Amino acid sequence: MVVKVHPLLDQKEGSLHLYLGNEAIVRGALEGGVSVAAAYPGTPSSEILEGFSRIGKSRHMYVEWSVNEKVSCEVAAAASFSGLRSLCAMKQNGINVASDFLLHLALSGIRAGMVLVACEDPGALSSQNEAESRYFARLLEVPVLEPGNFQELKDMTAWAFDLSEQLHQFVIVRSCTRLSHASGIVKLGKLPEPADMAHFHFDGGLLDPLTGPMHSNPASLRHNWQQEKLKKARSIFEDSAFNSYQGSENPELLIITGSAANLYSKEAVHMLGLKDRVGIVKIGTTWPLPQDLVKKHLAKASHILFVEEVLPFMEEQVKMLAGENAAEVGIKTFYGKNDGTLPMTGELNPDIVMTSLAKIFNIKVDTAPQEWSYYAAVDAQKLVPGRELTFCAGCPHRASYWSIHNALQMVGREGFVNGDVGCYGLAIISAGFYVMKSHFSMGSGTGLASGFGKLREFGMEQPVLSVCGDSTFFHAAMPALVNAVHNKSNIIMVILDNGGTAMTGFQPHPGLKIDAMGNSSMPAINIEAVCSAIGAKTRVCDPFDLSATKDALLEFLEDTEGTKVLILKQMCALSPEKRSIKQYRMSVDKSLCLADTCGCNRLCTRVFRCPGLRWDPAAKATSIDEVVCNGCGVCADICPTGAIQKVKNPEAAKGHAKATVS
Repeated sequence: MVVKVHPLLDQKEGSLHLYLGNEAIVRGALEGGVSVAAAYPGTPSSEILEGFSRIGKSRHMYVEWSVNEKVSCEVAAAASFSGLRSLCAMKQNGINVASDFLLHLALSGIRAGMVLVACEDPGALSSQNEAESRYFARLLEVPVLEPGNFQELKDMTAWAFDLSEQLHQFVIVRSCTRLSHASGIVKLGKLPEPADMAHFHFDGGLLDPLTGPMHSNPASLRHNWQQEKLKKARSIFEDSAFNSYQGSENPELLIITGSAANLYSKEAVHMLGLKDRVGIVKIGTTWPLPQDLVKKHLAKASHILFVEEVLPFMEEQVKMLAGENAAEVGIKTFYGKNDGTLPMTGELNPDIVMTSLAKIFNIKVDTAPQEWSYYAAVDAQKLVPGRELTFCAGCPHRASYWSIHNALQMVGREGFVNGDVGCYGLAIISAGFYVMKSHFSMGSGTGLASGFGKLREFGMEQPVLSVCGDSTFFHAAMPALVNAVHNKSNIIMVILDNGGTAMTGFQPHPGLKIDAMGNSSMPAINIEAVCSAIGAKTRVCDPFDLSATKDALLEFLEDTEGTKVLILKQMCALSPEKRSIKQYRMSVDKSLCLADTCGCNRLCTRVFRCPGLRWDPAAKATSIDEVVCNGCGVCADICPTGAIQKVKNPEAAKGHAKATVS
């Protein structure tokens, strides 16, 4: 029998594999000897821990989906303190969550190598912002590395562990969406044997970072040590093979770039035929900047273009360096973000860089005739069906917001919902009937509601609700609930429990009986019990039961004293357990569908707007899209004439038990 080896565990040094960028990071960490990996899911970083979870047991690793990013860093630090190399991964917003601990860890330092992988999202393709971890690295005063291609994703991650141990400091490896979520060929290195011994030494002197207690005091002394580590990192970076130069030795223009922007720059130079006129400095060791290396290349040209995402981080550093060393490097003309040559926000691409280069060199770039763009847009509208941001067919959030909207309308008094990050954030638009009126970071919905709920003494009589998901509850909303209960804030917290971290791929959280490595004997933390223990009045409903959900909301809205929690519990329509299980067979009796004819004004397709419902203009009635419909049955309950009908699907009897959130 042939045992198939996972591609991430190929032992053959020098073999080639097509890896997703995040998989290249995983392989690099394995080659770097990682033993512990922890993360909180967040696009575009989620596949990193997913990769570890698939091979962790066979590598004698510990792999954890932590409750939030701060805890993931603390788990990784504990491993480092005990002599095991560790990694934590997160998206750019996660560093903000983890920063409290990281500011202290940067002072204390680490023991075994510790790498923090920050995957950023230029253009905010799947994020609330396009924040920059490089500025956090400067704030934390720790090194940051920026891979510029798929091979470097692996190689720099592996090297980061060695660098971390040289400096006794954790190291940030910065990726971005276009590297993490694209794929490329990677040449493998040696895969070492996994470590198997951990021990935390703490009997040394109070200020001994290798054998004493781990702490960050006295801060003034440790800050000096931290500065010395940065100086050492800069010295190491001067000779790093991850910094490179290509092009003429006497270029008319020097491009300073890094990360994915390095690839855009090379392509743009090639497309314009400028390889003999432009030099490209690719910086992989972004912070601290290797000053001697940069000064050497600055002296080559009088015109400098910075190509980086998103903010002008390297641009600011190099300009300061050039100003301090003007006598040595000469007077320069700079192009980049600050002068508007490149946009200050959003993703870059080869076309944007090419347009900037063409402007600098006064080159006419052949582009498609303007009328082509017009006709392409017109044809696209004809060929591609219009799509809007909305909840999936059978999504419990649509049913939840339907009940919330109707309950608030019945009570009046301009009630509103405070939300945060997740699929349920679509309630700020028509998908959720516009009930959400604030939308910020994870857990902020309940924090804001806690504040709003204390404004009665200032005459505020509006009902105040918050919503959060089950994963967000454990991540960041529990402290806000504690605050609301303790301060007797008059709010209703609605927890949309759909059985996992659905937005990023159904990663488990503490409310489930499974962990990142597939172990199924974990104790599930009961959200209802936690809320009750905190002191909130707590109810649980199935959001597909519109009547019971509405009654629970109305009861809580009439209660003007203290904090109430309503847990709306129903599995996500796309969850692996529920997929292809239709609870009901749906149909439309077109003779009962009044629609535009003095009827409901197409309530189902104009207002409820489930993708499984279609307006049939020929029949002038609603129809069911059998392919899209999830069979949740809610549309039958909202139809005022009974035209939409549901019949229990006998084949779903066994699947229903699995599809119900336990």
